[in-house]
Amino acid sequence: MKKPFGFIAIDKPIGLTSHDCVNRLRKVYGIKKIGHGGTLDPSVTGVLPIAIGDATRLISYLKGSKVYKGAIQLGKSTNTDDLEGDLINTKQWPSMDINFLENLFDQFRGEIEQKPPAFSSIHIKGERAYKRARKGENFELPNKKVIINELKLINWSPLTGEIVIEINCSAGTYIRSLARDIGIKIGCGGCLKSLRRIKSNGFTENHSVMLPKKSDKYSEKEIPEILNPMNFLNHLPTFKLKSQEENISWRSGRRINFSTRKEDLLRLKRNKIELKDNNTNFLVFDEKDNIAGIAETIDGSILKPKIVFNAIG
Repeated sequence: MKKPFGFIAIDKPIGLTSHDCVNRLRKVYGIKKIGHGGTLDPSVTGVLPIAIGDATRLISYLKGSKVYKGAIQLGKSTNTDDLEGDLINTKQWPSMDINFLENLFDQFRGEIEQKPPAFSSIHIKGERAYKRARKGENFELPNKKVIINELKLINWSPLTGEIVIEINCSAGTYIRSLARDIGIKIGCGGCLKSLRRIKSNGFTENHSVMLPKKSDKYSEKEIPEILNPMNFLNHLPTFKLKSQEENISWRSGRRINFSTRKEDLLRLKRNKIELKDNNTNFLVFDEKDNIAGIAETIDGSILKPKIVFNAIG
């Protein structure tokens, strides 16, 4: 029986951790080798990319920023920077119009520094920050640089103090921190009210399926269809092994010289792919068009295996 291999995207429900979803899918597919492509807090819903089987080794090669739609509640500050935490302070928000908010948002667009929430999974001397925060410990988390590619104002309600935003950002961006800092800039405090991820690493809501319900046994109809990894790795240039001999050489971990492959070099040129002397990643296929692994360039003409599926020896 062929081992499951590929990606799916789960529409993560509220209340579950990303790891909870992985654990359930391990039972659904009957294998242990399953991983996710970007943690979502239990209170956050939306697109959660999942790698099945050996595709877990391809997660780091997925490309694409993350896009969220969220609501910021002004006038409330909490110890977790969202409505799940303990209320620290309340204050009435000022009278503002859309132009004021758009100008304020300019301060948060592009590369910025933000302080992660105290209740986060960042390690401090071997222990998660949220565990230290729960004990009431005082500590400072260092600022980190993140990139806000887009920050759109979707709606502003002066009556409820709710700002709805859509944000396209780099991995590692804390939307809770953004909500907190926007509230601080306005002068009334703020926290994240709700958040949904609508895009992640090339996966959208259209790719997403519901997480199968908890069960002791799953029928074929309940098992989500696994998507071909190539659909989400098509930003990588490709290289095809031409013979059984070349395939065996690849599976043995040997380097391949493709400087004589004129047709491959012409294809790269046509696709405007700049071949670096080192560290250009290639998606490698065997002679039957199955994904054989990932290679990187050395000296512009040598392919060095980085990930080899079905390795020999």
